[in-house]
Amino acid sequence: MTRSLILFAVFYGLSFSIFSQNLDTLSLKYAKASFAELHQFFSLPNDAYQPDQIEPNVSWCEKAFTKRGFNTERLKTETVPLLLATKINPAATKTVLIYLQVDGQPVDTTKWHQPNPYTPALKIKDTKGEWEIINWNKLEGEINRDWRIFSRSASDARGPDMMFLTAMDILNDLKVQPNFNIKVIMDFEEELGSPQLPAAVRKYKNELASDMLVIFDGPRHLSNEPTLSYGARGIATISLEVFGPRVPLHSGNYGNYAPNPAMKLSKLLATMWEDDGRVAIPKWYDGITISEDVKAILKQVPDDETQIQKDFGIASTENIGNNFQEAIQYPALGILGMEAAWVGNQTRTIIPASAISEMNIRLVKETDGDHMVNLVKDHIMKQGYFLVENEPTEAERMTHDKIARFNAEVSYGAFRTEFNTEIGAWLRKGMKRAFGKDPIQIRTAGGSIPISPFVITLGLPAVAVPTVNPDNNQHSPNENIRLGNYIDGIKTIAAILMEEL
Repeated sequence: MTRSLILFAVFYGLSFSIFSQNLDTLSLKYAKASFAELHQFFSLPNDAYQPDQIEPNVSWCEKAFTKRGFNTERLKTETVPLLLATKINPAATKTVLIYLQVDGQPVDTTKWHQPNPYTPALKIKDTKGEWEIINWNKLEGEINRDWRIFSRSASDARGPDMMFLTAMDILNDLKVQPNFNIKVIMDFEEELGSPQLPAAVRKYKNELASDMLVIFDGPRHLSNEPTLSYGARGIATISLEVFGPRVPLHSGNYGNYAPNPAMKLSKLLATMWEDDGRVAIPKWYDGITISEDVKAILKQVPDDETQIQKDFGIASTENIGNNFQEAIQYPALGILGMEAAWVGNQTRTIIPASAISEMNIRLVKETDGDHMVNLVKDHIMKQGYFLVENEPTEAERMTHDKIARFNAEVSYGAFRTEFNTEIGAWLRKGMKRAFGKDPIQIRTAGGSIPISPFVITLGLPAVAVPTVNPDNNQHSPNENIRLGNYIDGIKTIAAILMEEL
């Protein structure tokens, strides 16, 4: 198909199938051309907890977006900057703001099945079901869509970043100019909970002014079919430490005498849940109702719960909602990790000095973060605990037999956009033109992304377009992106950007 015919199909809807087929060809061609740049980008360490690693990522993004015709501006914060890239159409009457995440989670190199998590490794599954490294140069030949690139942030979210850049290459080479302005805001502290974002959105309100917000982040539905997500849960974090003796004590000499904080913490945590998984803290689910209309919307999502349980290796689920989609409409309280002394070949015969639980609360639109944190805090105090913010003083140790350190922070709230909005209709139209069918529509995703500051401060409707494979191991060792998802992600974003608004 000639370039003029492609443009005609794009703007006048000549043939969905012809357009889709040609976009398939273009997406594969441009994906292959992007792998050298992708390798360079993925090779940059980007641990959000290491600020010195962020500057090379900011600089790389500045160059990459400038190359695609964007003007870039650093939006200064108290820590690392946000990066705003803008592409103006003089004839445009509307502006689309796009959110991209660039930073990543920390890595434990001992758990990765490759020499360096920041050196992308191309892998194929062998006959035993294990992932085997193959030569990167194989990407120059015929592509197997089930090959995967293993690297920290491959899916969360430098893969979507590269999809966007590559989609822009397609538009630029075809000389297709969207009929709207594009602003791209890049976040380099998302894995820290984007602590500077709310203040930055207020400060740079004029620079970020737009009509709608699109988030290219997150995994598709578990079926790996094209997906739109109209909301996401917010997040608050809690660090809870129960204190025992001032220093670890010999368990033989002092067992049965000195209280064990690991046991105390275990008992305390157990009071927070019913046996069926529901949170036992009073008023936890207050204000949450799921109407029959909403239930009908949720039932449209094609979840195979038998297969989900099989994939996860679980025999049953928690008793929250009637199905998976209903479950994630409620606020969740979770234990992220626990620590008390040592385990495995480091085990010592001691009574630990303290026991720690790192926790989080997944918020929904109907819940206020501070209120939910206070529910947990009040519950702990009702169990007889004296709460401190730091190490207890000697006087506090000698006065209270139950002492816990309680520190909490609300990172950001939840957001949810209705299906029958302009942004929803536009995205659905673009994705249907690309794939020949309507995308799966998720009311609220289970994960959290820091979008509420844009929704609240700028008053924007927001929808996420997840593109990566659901089994990508994000936040875990051996994170990866499936090549088929990478290619389809380029197709998805290109189709959306080509769709008139």
